[in-house]
Amino acid sequence: MTDVPPTPCRGRRVLAAAAGLGVLGLPLAAPRPSPSSPPPAASPPPIAADDSGTVLYQRNCASCHGQQGEGSHRGPSLTGVGPASVDFQLSTGRMPLREERQINVHQEPVFSESEIRALVQHVASFPPGGGPPIPTVGGGNTQSGRELYLTYCSACHSAAGVGATLTNGRFAPSLFEATPTQVGEAVRVGPGLMPAFPPGILTGEEVDDIAAYVDVLQDDRGQIDQGGWSLGRLGPFPEGAVAWVLGLGALLLLARRLGSRVR
Repeated sequence: MTDVPPTPCRGRRVLAAAAGLGVLGLPLAAPRPSPSSPPPAASPPPIAADDSGTVLYQRNCASCHGQQGEGSHRGPSLTGVGPASVDFQLSTGRMPLREERQINVHQEPVFSESEIRALVQHVASFPPGGGPPIPTVGGGNTQSGRELYLTYCSACHSAAGVGATLTNGRFAPSLFEATPTQVGEAVRVGPGLMPAFPPGILTGEEVDDIAAYVDVLQDDRGQIDQGGWSLGRLGPFPEGAVAWVLGLGALLLLARRLGSRVR
C-alpha cells in the first residue's frame, strides 16, 4: 500500500485530541525555557524581630568597628567594652559620629531607646564578653556626693560642673545634660581621657551620692548662684580675675577723663 499524505483535516484532529488531554488533566510536554532567560532570583529571608541589633550594627557601626567588633583603622575594637560603655556612647549621642573627628559633647541620640537596647545586646554578644554592666543609680546623699565630687571630678569638670579645657586641645564636657545613669556609666567606664573608677575605688553608694550632687548642680542654677554675676559658676578665681580687669579698666577710664579736664 502506498502512504497517504496527511490532510489538513487529520492535523486538526490531532490538535483537538491534545487539547482534550489537557482538559482531562493529563500531563502535556512543558515548553522548553529559553536558554537566554535568567533563573528567578531568590527572595532574601525576612529579618527576625530579635535580629534588629544585628541589622542596626551592620548598617551603622560595622564599617568602622568591624563585623565582629574587632576594630579597624577607622574605629577602636568593641570586644570586651561592656554594656555600660556602649549605652553611654549611644545614649549621649557621641556615637555614631556625625563626622570623622573627635567629639566629646552630649548630643541628641541618633537611636531610640529600644534600638539602643538592641545594639547594647548585640555588642555584648561579641567574644570574650565582659566589661562593666549598666549601673542602677538610685537616690544618694548630696552632702557626701559634694565631697566625693570635689575630690574625684571637679579637677576636670570644674566645681560647678560646666566642664573645662584639658591638654592637647581636648576638654572635659559639661555635666548639665547627663542623667544619673550616664553619670554612673561614665564613672565605671571612663570615657575619653577620664579614668575609670571600679567598685574598689568608688562603691555603688558613692556613685549614687555623686549622681545626686550632679543633679543638684543641674537644678535651678539661679538658686545656687547668689551674690551677683555668676560667670557660669566657674569659681572664685575666674570671678576675681574678671573683677580686677573690669575694675582696672574703670580706673584707667576715670584717670584719662580727669586728665583731659585738667588740660
